Amino acid sequence: MNWWYKLLEVLPFEWAQEGQMIFMKNALLAIILLTPVFALLGTMIVNNGMAFFSDALGHGAFTGVAIGGILGFVEPIGSAVVFSALFAFFIAVIKNKSNMASDTIIGVFSSSAIALGIFLATLGGKSFSKLNSYLIGDILSITPKEISFLAIVLVIVFVFWLFVFNRLLLVSINPSLAGSRGIRTFWYEVVFSCVVAVIVTVSMSWIGLLVINSFLVLPAAAARNIARNQRQYHFLSVMFSLFSGIAGLILSYSFETATGSTIVLISSIIFFFTYILRKKFA
Repeated sequence: MNWWYKLLEVLPFEWAQEGQMIFMKNALLAIILLTPVFALLGTMIVNNGMAFFSDALGHGAFTGVAIGGILGFVEPIGSAVVFSALFAFFIAVIKNKSNMASDTIIGVFSSSAIALGIFLATLGGKSFSKLNSYLIGDILSITPKEISFLAIVLVIVFVFWLFVFNRLLLVSINPSLAGSRGIRTFWYEVVFSCVVAVIVTVSMSWIGLLVINSFLVLPAAAARNIARNQRQYHFLSVMFSLFSGIAGLILSYSFETATGSTIVLISSIIFFFTYILRKKFA
C-alpha cells in the first residue's frame, strides 16, 4: 500500500499528504475498485428491470448477518453471503415456476427477509444498534486486507463478464431466442443473481444497505439515457460510477457527511442531467 500512499501525495488535499489520514487513502482506493464492479453489474440490472430485485438482496444479506450473530460468528459476512445467495436462488426458482408477477414475488421475499432479520437481531431483547453500521455503512473503516479482497473480486467480475456477457445480454433482451439457441436461460439468471447477491453482501458494511441499490442502478440508468450502443453504455456507466464515488468521498470529507449518501446524491444529479439531455443523444 505504500506505493499508493506515495502516489497520492501529488494531490492538493490535506489528507493526501505524507502520513496524513490513511483511512481516506484506503477509502479512495476501495472506491476505485468497487465502483467499476457496481457499474458493470448495474448495466445488466437496468437492462433486466431488476432494480427492485437488487434492493431485496440487501434485505436478504441483512438477515444473513443476523443469523451469523446468533451463531456466534465474529465476522457474520460468511453467513450473510450464503443466505443472500440462497435468497437469490429461491427467488429465481419461484419466479421461473410461478405465474405470479416478478415484483410480487420479490416483494414477498424482501419484506419477509427484512422482518426476519429484525426479529432475529432483537430476539431476547437484544439491541438493534449493533447492526446500524450495516444500514449506513462506513467506507472509511476499510482496511488494506479488505482492499486486497476487493481487488480479487474486481478481477473475478471482469473475467465473469468477459465469458458470459453476450449470453446474459441475449437472455435479457429475448429469453425465447436465447432458449432456441441452446442457452439455459434459467441458470444464467441464477448465476447472475448470485453474483449480484455476493457483491451486495460483501460491500454492505462499507456502503450501507439503505443506499447500496442506488450504487448499482443510478450510474447505469444515467448511462442508458445517453448511450447509443452497448460499448458506450458500459463505458459511461463505469465513468459515472467512478466520478460519483471519488467526488462523493472528497465532498463527504469536506462537509462531514456520510460517504455513501453523498455519492448517491452525486449519482442522482448525473442521472437527472443525462435525462434532460437524452433527446439530444437519441
